[in-house]
Amino acid sequence: MKKLKKVLGYIHLWLGLVIGLLVFILAITGCLYAFQEEIQDYTETYRHVEPQDKPYLKPSDFQLIASKTLPGKSLHAIKYNGRSRSVEAIYYHPEPLYYFIAYVNPYTGEVLEVKDMQKGFFRFILDGHFYLWLPPEIGQPVVASVTVLFMLMLISGMVLWIPQKIRHLKSRLWFHWSNRTRWRRKNYDIHNISGFYGLLFGLFFAITGLYWGFEIFAQGYYKLLGGEKELLYTEPQSGKGLMPESGTHPLNVVWTRMMEEYPQAVSIEVHPPETTSSPIAANANFEQGTYWKTDYRYFDQYSLKEMEVDHIFGRLKNQEFADRVVKMNYDLHTGAVLGLPGKILACIASLIIAILPVSGFMIWYGRRYKTS
Repeated sequence: MKKLKKVLGYIHLWLGLVIGLLVFILAITGCLYAFQEEIQDYTETYRHVEPQDKPYLKPSDFQLIASKTLPGKSLHAIKYNGRSRSVEAIYYHPEPLYYFIAYVNPYTGEVLEVKDMQKGFFRFILDGHFYLWLPPEIGQPVVASVTVLFMLMLISGMVLWIPQKIRHLKSRLWFHWSNRTRWRRKNYDIHNISGFYGLLFGLFFAITGLYWGFEIFAQGYYKLLGGEKELLYTEPQSGKGLMPESGTHPLNVVWTRMMEEYPQAVSIEVHPPETTSSPIAANANFEQGTYWKTDYRYFDQYSLKEMEVDHIFGRLKNQEFADRVVKMNYDLHTGAVLGLPGKILACIASLIIAILPVSGFMIWYGRRYKTS
């Protein structure tokens, strides 16, 4: 056991010195991003409107408004967020990349704000968490690799944490300081005790984060849970046909159907077809602040008949346990699946993880330079 701990000690030390700063950045950015929705809802007043006793404008109205608001930009989706919130006209294109949201009054069509989603404080934080502010094609594999090494650090740290004698266990579980306790001892306890309590959270964040990091990991994770569908989103193809009769707007028909079938949804989103073979995609989300309770639907843009898909972004009623777990991955990673208490817990856990590389470096520095 002593030899094993010595080997693991070297591994733990050098991994910490190499990736400690990166782990700190990932943990702090994750902590800061935890409450982005609540903060933006409070500070960005254009997200809210005064409810009115009149019907919403239809998607075709917002298509016209969108074309005048950002001429030449592709309208990706129109998202209705309830009677007291703005409609979001979402403009997105992968190449050349742009991503804008126009917040529009659902009753009057007044454009309240146009926001570039590629800019701003939380976009900066998210880019740090996903890519370490590197180009995505470089930053994404770097973050994924750091996450794997972080898991090795956690496991090696847990083995090093195990006391040689049972009577020392109490000192590894909580702080026992006096006024005479030196800072080096306090820092050592902070590292060991925080590491013990942060172990499960760290592994949890790492596993849910690796889902986006390596495709092979995502596929293996899904198959291990018993999943049989495709993980990648693909659109079913609309058949060639005549457009619906004059005076009937296909997007409005789909939206009306969604509004009637999902009266309890917190948001309903419709996607105009982007090509002559694209479907009209629509979805209804049943829970504010999460994404996994979302029903995805697809309709032929000509016949308006519903089409089935063989990937996980389909009807909730057709989803198995594995499908729901992987769809829940983002909400698990952020703690949102448990609501505000879950986000608070995720934030605290991220702070604990951020402490570990700092206190670990101070342990190494103190031993190397024999500071008192």
